[in-house]
Amino acid sequence: MPLHATVEGWVESLALTRHASMWAKQIVKVTGDDVDGIVLDGFEPVREVMGLADTWWRGADSLVAVYTGEAEALSFPQGRTALIYSGLDEWGLRGGVEDSTS
Repeated sequence: MPLHATVEGWVESLALTRHASMWAKQIVKVTGDDVDGIVLDGFEPVREVMGLADTWWRGADSLVAVYTGEAEALSFPQGRTALIYSGLDEWGLRGGVEDSTS
């Protein structure tokens, strides 16, 4: 089960995990069927991650990482996990990197 489209996307995901965990005021873990209840209206995908089964989403003051690859590969839907990093300012959301549309 490919998690990311490229090795670079995987590395971006790891870097974003570290960055978000350092700057978030709160981190909430959601598992199993509760992952389906996360509302991502107003969020945009973090394109640098190039997520396939594992994706990242950026909102106004939070980042959401949705991990489904392992659960799909093991046919274990209860293994799906999401981490919601909230209370982020602009630095926490982007780390000084401007969003490019190319």
